[in-house]
Amino acid sequence: MSANKPGDPTTLNRLYGRSKGKALRASQQDLLDKLLPQVAVPEDGEVTAERLFGQAAPLHFEIGIGGGEHLAYRADMLPDHGFIGAEPFVNGVAQALTHVRDGPEGNGPLRNVRLHMGDALQVLDRIPDGSLSFVYLLHPDPWPKARHAKRRMVNDGPVRMIADKLKPGGEFRFGTDHAIYLRHALMVMRRFTDEFDWLVEGPKSWQRRPGGWPETRYEAKARNVFEHEVWYFRYRRR
Repeated sequence: MSANKPGDPTTLNRLYGRSKGKALRASQQDLLDKLLPQVAVPEDGEVTAERLFGQAAPLHFEIGIGGGEHLAYRADMLPDHGFIGAEPFVNGVAQALTHVRDGPEGNGPLRNVRLHMGDALQVLDRIPDGSLSFVYLLHPDPWPKARHAKRRMVNDGPVRMIADKLKPGGEFRFGTDHAIYLRHALMVMRRFTDEFDWLVEGPKSWQRRPGGWPETRYEAKARNVFEHEVWYFRYRRR
């Protein structure tokens, strides 16, 4: 499909960007071969807490987990909740699996996490409407060129899907260190004021990391190495 055709991630029907990086260590490959099948989201059918974890539970979904630091922190903090993380980058999934195996503090395995190595929207689409308590989208690929804007995850199609999947009172958390993406995302979210309330009380609301939102290595590098400002946004489903 031509990159110049209209659409967004829900209609382009393909992933962009890399899926592999440097060669995996033997231990990482072993996690992919042995642990990932045990915690993988089923390839078809409805995706529910009961199916994944054997019982009803508040369900969280993270789009693009990177190395899994945020997902592991939240899952460890909320052991009675279920967490789904999706990531197409093999090296990131391998790193996330170390957190699943060891826990964020090395205090044991996380049994309330399931992973999908691939397109997050393919899993999100199979979650029944009104099922999710939280959706997280932290530092997504900014696709800064205007002709690539359709590839950004914050676009009408994905945001519409996120709104449908969240239960009333559920929360969509979005974070970025990229000014172009920031302006684009705010423009898109203004079209969804009937679906979301922006949880904001002035500049401190988006300039300071909210409680329960850990700093990942990516965020620390963006702030301390590249001297980027980081913005945090919380939207509550009406």
